[in-house]
Amino acid sequence: MGASLTPHSTPPGVLGRSFYDRNVLAVARDLLGCVVRHRTPAGVVGVRLSEVEAYAGESDPGSHAFRGPTPRTQVMFGEAGHAYVYFSYGMHWCVNLVCGPVGTASAVLLRAGEVVEGLDLARSRRPAARKDVDLARGPARLTQALAVDRAQDGVDVCSGSSLEVVAGQPVPDSAVVWGPRVGVAGAGAPTPWRVSLVNDPTVSAYRVGGRRSPGKRST
Repeated sequence: MGASLTPHSTPPGVLGRSFYDRNVLAVARDLLGCVVRHRTPAGVVGVRLSEVEAYAGESDPGSHAFRGPTPRTQVMFGEAGHAYVYFSYGMHWCVNLVCGPVGTASAVLLRAGEVVEGLDLARSRRPAARKDVDLARGPARLTQALAVDRAQDGVDVCSGSSLEVVAGQPVPDSAVVWGPRVGVAGAGAPTPWRVSLVNDPTVSAYRVGGRRSPGKRST
């Protein structure tokens, strides 16, 4: 049997605390090409990330943390390398990864990717998807394919939990594009902190945000 993991051990290949304990834009950029994996009793699904968005805490009008900590957003103000999972529009779950120093409340929203592990299981969870490129094309679809929900809120993704992110092949700058975040309205609307792979079919469609108060965002 292999050695058991302590609560702060990082399994081989899994991104460690130091990866997340950096500026949110650097973390967002470097997450492209990495694989987020979730182990469940039904099996493992892995998604290679093709699209993410950065949110910079209390200084960012588009962030849930813009108005300070609340019971829902408390995890964002904590240690880097934890999952922040929230319910959107009363229908869907979205997963973010907390980054930066404690108290910064920065996080990266995982928006889309390609299922590269557990394809049949992901298909069973997303029966409405007509093509495999649509299985995790959008933040709600991504969590459905991975079977991520409130149970993963606050989970440490660096310590051998069921939810983890594995390093992928480096992605050159020529293969990425930055632009405004999807569905963000108000003062945070023009901020170009959505980063994705150029011409990747799994990247979700852009849509302009509606009229919402600062600090409120969804899928």
